[in-house]
Amino acid sequence: MPVRAGNGLSSWRVRIGWGLLSWAVLIVCVALPVWAVTSGDLNEAAGWANVLALPITGLGLVLVFADQRRAGAAPAGAAAAVPRQLPLDVDGFTGRDAELAALDAVAGTRARGRGAGVPLVVLCGTAGVGKSALAVHWAHRVADRFPDGHLFVNLRGFDPSGAALEPGEALRGFLDALAVPPERIPVGLDAQAALYRSLLADRRMLVLLDNARSVEQVRPLLPGTARCLVVVTSRSQMGGLAAAGAHPVTVDLLTEGDARRLLALRCGTGRAAAEPEALQALVDLCARLPLALAVVAARAATHPAFPLAELAAELSGLPHRLDAFSGGDPTTDLRALFDWSSRTLSPPAERLFRSLGLHPGPEISAAAAASLAAIPRREARSALAELTRAHLLVEHRPGRYGFHDLLRSYAAERARDVERAAVTRRMLDHYLHSAHAAARLLNPVRVPIALDPPCAGVAPESPEGHRRALEWFAAEHPVLLALVQQALAGGLDAYTWRLAWTMWTFLEWQGHWHDLAATQSAALRAADRLADPATQAWAHRLLGRAYTHLRRYDDAAGQLAQALAGYEAGRDTAGQAHTHVYLAQLAGQREDHDTAIVHASRALALFPEAEDDSGKADALNVLGTSHARLGQYDEALAACQRALTVFQRLDNRYGEAYTWEGLGYAHHRRGGHDEALSCYGHALRLFQELGDRHREAIVLARLGDTHHATGEHAAAGQAWEAAAALLRDIDPAEAARLRER
Repeated sequence: MPVRAGNGLSSWRVRIGWGLLSWAVLIVCVALPVWAVTSGDLNEAAGWANVLALPITGLGLVLVFADQRRAGAAPAGAAAAVPRQLPLDVDGFTGRDAELAALDAVAGTRARGRGAGVPLVVLCGTAGVGKSALAVHWAHRVADRFPDGHLFVNLRGFDPSGAALEPGEALRGFLDALAVPPERIPVGLDAQAALYRSLLADRRMLVLLDNARSVEQVRPLLPGTARCLVVVTSRSQMGGLAAAGAHPVTVDLLTEGDARRLLALRCGTGRAAAEPEALQALVDLCARLPLALAVVAARAATHPAFPLAELAAELSGLPHRLDAFSGGDPTTDLRALFDWSSRTLSPPAERLFRSLGLHPGPEISAAAAASLAAIPRREARSALAELTRAHLLVEHRPGRYGFHDLLRSYAAERARDVERAAVTRRMLDHYLHSAHAAARLLNPVRVPIALDPPCAGVAPESPEGHRRALEWFAAEHPVLLALVQQALAGGLDAYTWRLAWTMWTFLEWQGHWHDLAATQSAALRAADRLADPATQAWAHRLLGRAYTHLRRYDDAAGQLAQALAGYEAGRDTAGQAHTHVYLAQLAGQREDHDTAIVHASRALALFPEAEDDSGKADALNVLGTSHARLGQYDEALAACQRALTVFQRLDNRYGEAYTWEGLGYAHHRRGGHDEALSCYGHALRLFQELGDRHREAIVLARLGDTHHATGEHAAAGQAWEAAAALLRDIDPAEAARLRER
């Protein structure tokens, strides 16, 4: 270590010395001709210019190269995330030699440093032609050329519900993958895009934007550096991107030979060789479309005793076919193939398939599928397996199923009008009751909301324990976010605000501040349409808290003021008290601790009337923290100790953990280091049991501070290193600061 440090310092001094010397020589080289010109001797000036042209050029190149090397170097201590988001490669990928060569050519151009813009390829073609498969397969072939990572997103550009992924949502996903803490993500789209470009400026990354709808959807997701390469897949030509220098690659139908090879590989080469005419007939009937070929191959593989000629006759005899590929709506091109495939399904599987078309995605569990179709879970699992074998569904990971967007459109089209409302109600009931049960496990002291009984046939999920509840929300929260918006759009306002209520604890604890604000905004709109003052006040209060997390302090103050006015008009003492707690926390984040004490004291005066002991303890904890920030340690310790007693009596482990942390902070600031270590130890154990890694890291960092204050430098370093390891993915900047201590 000492040798490396010395060598690094020496090398830095050498670089500085050479840089200064080079600039000095360059200045002299430029000054001599200028002096000659000003002295009036033009011949001597021309002579100096000719003599010094070569050294000036050489020194300029040296300086440019040095600047580029310095610009490309990562800052000291930086720990850049290296996302690897590519989906699995396609098994048995066949053909596409020309398209792969075109992609290789663009990648080669990037590697040679030609062109000033971002290397961008647009894979365009009809639905089901294999654009995504080609992009993913090629991306895996060249993955090692992009050591700084690979980003992938399905933009859902042609989702049957019309709910394409917003650029801001895609950007937030990329920023999450690049380890940007939620609280550091800007609010506006332009600011998010600028941060994204900054993060990629000196990295070599591959960005795959799948299933794009429009240029406007793609443009904010483009890096600003030629070191990255972007591949876009879309059913539209993306003419705007082509005009801006993108390389369009049309993904056409497979060649005759590749289509036959693909079908033979899937059906079995011996079987294909025995019926060459039938094999060719199937290729023709599938129009050499890869998705259609896969459906036919699945049918053939499921029934190995069926002659291929009979399968070809069955396919050609269907009465309702998709429109012609050219000139029609691409979402309808595969209807005949999907009809043919669904006709092979058993009645339970076909009914489930129709129901799944009304689910927003991106994934569904077997339990949710059972509720949608009002069937037992065992039957649902059997039907899902049948759909998967028929390639009408994909099991992305164990127990999680998803649609290609065209299949979702087709399934929704097949859903009968008489069953749409019933399926939608069962779906919302399943997720509402399941999420409510999980939310109660996460925060058992939270006052529950009243729910109507679920519809007949709905079997909500009941996670077992705190850890399972966290896992359930982690898997289902993208579905819940989509359902909140779907319910709002459909005028189902009672479902909208109740779903938002169930998500509050998970989103707040996990730091999903933007999603928190979006769900509470939807809840507020629903409450306004319901003209329900109590729900309106509640939505204002939680939206104010979300804005506080986002550091939108003025917006937070406005929402909390409306909440307080609503609660006062309704004479809701508990609501007023909780709002004052949030106002105290807002004031604390603004470093206005005197105002925080005023609001916390007001809350304390209101909670006894509301008979809310847990809320009273919350107010005491905020009050104690505010006193500690002002150096009023006796008051801080007294308030926190009272809060701890209440939380322990109520078995509120989360409140207890926060209060132990507050007590530890007050003891540390007062100089009671042994007491601080004991308090932090209690907080650390509870946060670890509860699974809050962020608060665990904060406690570890404070433990390190206390160890350092007592001269225990080895223990301090270990605590800081443990905190930094936890913060590496949550808050990289803070992790770097801890490692520098």
